[in-house]
Amino acid sequence: MTILKTIKNHLHPADPENALALPAELYTDESLLKLEFESIFENTWQLVGHVEQLQNIGDQLVCEVGRVPVVIVRNQANQLKAFHNVCRHRAGPVATENGNNKVLRCKYHGWTYTLDGDLRSAPEMSSTPNFDVCQHHLPQALLQEWQGFIFVCINDSPPPLEEVLAGIVDTIQPIDLSEMSFSHRDEYVIDCNWKVYMDNYLEGYHLPHVHPGLSKLLDYRSYDTIVHKWHSYQFSPLDNASADSSQNFYGEGQAHYYCIYPNLMLNILPGRLQTNIILPAGLRQTRVIFDYYYSNMGSEKTAALIEQDREFSDEIQDEDIRICEQVQKGLESGSYQAGRLCMKRETGVLHYQDLVRQSLRTLLESENN
Repeated sequence: MTILKTIKNHLHPADPENALALPAELYTDESLLKLEFESIFENTWQLVGHVEQLQNIGDQLVCEVGRVPVVIVRNQANQLKAFHNVCRHRAGPVATENGNNKVLRCKYHGWTYTLDGDLRSAPEMSSTPNFDVCQHHLPQALLQEWQGFIFVCINDSPPPLEEVLAGIVDTIQPIDLSEMSFSHRDEYVIDCNWKVYMDNYLEGYHLPHVHPGLSKLLDYRSYDTIVHKWHSYQFSPLDNASADSSQNFYGEGQAHYYCIYPNLMLNILPGRLQTNIILPAGLRQTRVIFDYYYSNMGSEKTAALIEQDREFSDEIQDEDIRICEQVQKGLESGSYQAGRLCMKRETGVLHYQDLVRQSLRTLLESENN
């Protein structure tokens, strides 16, 4: 019996009048992670890169989507394609690093594929009975672009990407994500379940208690959350009147925080964007990938902004890491099961956790059929 059957009563949508958080078992049970890869990460759009990384024919980008190694290529027709990075011979990688190549060549036995995923040659296989190179192709994953960002899905029937990201471009105007360029990447490995980190992002409830510096820049009284079908949107005016002048670099206007199911965050501020990709590195470890993008790259003003952002972001991350790791210990303790959610401040948490429940419930129903 899987954990899904033991917790099936917790997989129904929560009642907002009596909403409880996900039970501790969903953060601590050893059998759950494989099911989450199957039901969540491989059934949804995953951000894997930016078109800046694949500008020329033959450019290749290696990544993983759920449990599946993937290589993105720009083919001879100048199209982006996503293939399973798994040779059809004996599962070797057809690409091991980002770069440029006219073909995809397996590093194990040299089987070679075109940039359209068709097997072109297989060393010493010509004498093998009933072998035909035309019968072997790399499996292809779905790929779509949005504002210059590349999304991939392993399975064939995710929700439409335009539905998942609906309304973002219009809401953040006059900020234009498509004009921003990559600056740098930060990565963290945190000792907590990936959902603990996601939950923490989904509410401003903890801001005054965990992030005193950030709270000075945002108007907590006006901090609000709006939920959409596949994402939640947290926003706040930038409270420059009360901000320390040394930290006024956040600028004027609105701070936009998007959590896109299941593991993508977009932190959008005037002139810049952080994309945060949250990946399980084990049941109790989470890999957090921060990519930073800016308008007007190369200007002195942007260079100064990058340095200020880096220092301030490190401070916020340290604060989040400490609290998330402490929460994981509480979940592991046996003292906690599931607590009440605050409907004034945690509607984003409720919305997100209901999407998790829905994904796991769908998997349970498929097991029962």
